[in-house]
Amino acid sequence: MKIIFSGSILLSLGINLFLAPNQILDGGFIGLSLILYYLYNLTPGLMIIILSIPVFIIAWFKNRAYLYNSIHGLIISSLMIDLFKPLRVLMRMDAMFSAIIGGILIGLGIGIMLRAGISTCGSDLLALFINGKTGLNVGLLIFIFDSFVITLGGLLLSANTFLLSIVAIFFAGMTTSLVTSRTFTRTLAS
Repeated sequence: MKIIFSGSILLSLGINLFLAPNQILDGGFIGLSLILYYLYNLTPGLMIIILSIPVFIIAWFKNRAYLYNSIHGLIISSLMIDLFKPLRVLMRMDAMFSAIIGGILIGLGIGIMLRAGISTCGSDLLALFINGKTGLNVGLLIFIFDSFVITLGGLLLSANTFLLSIVAIFFAGMTTSLVTSRTFTRTLAS
């Protein structure tokens, strides 16, 4: 449980301190929920849960083990995102630095949870289902979904949102990869 809270706090800080104040997106359902927040002021954590419901219904029938490992990560990280919302006014920095730092914090949070077999949202589960049906690479599917989300955000919000979101997703992805790599695991164990 400590891992879920640690990862969720890092994820929430990345979103609330760095991404949200600058209208920067993350990928997946988090990114879709941020678009809904920027456009309609809908609560992002709650939107992540609502967007994930159809995927979790599919998981109930197709892969209950993954559902059980994901649902508590989803709920706790979504609650933390909404709980830490007041932090959005604490600091302002250059949008590019915010995209980098926010991406790193999100990558750390997601990476810590993934190392423990915990997921935070439904987009990776959706990619696993599509992989099972088509054989397409899960990483490629997540990349396609994230690209769709930030392109949609760029069209609905601004070109600046699109460009900064690319930076944030790059740093989140690189940090997640580093944290979940075997080299990193061996370094921590030393």
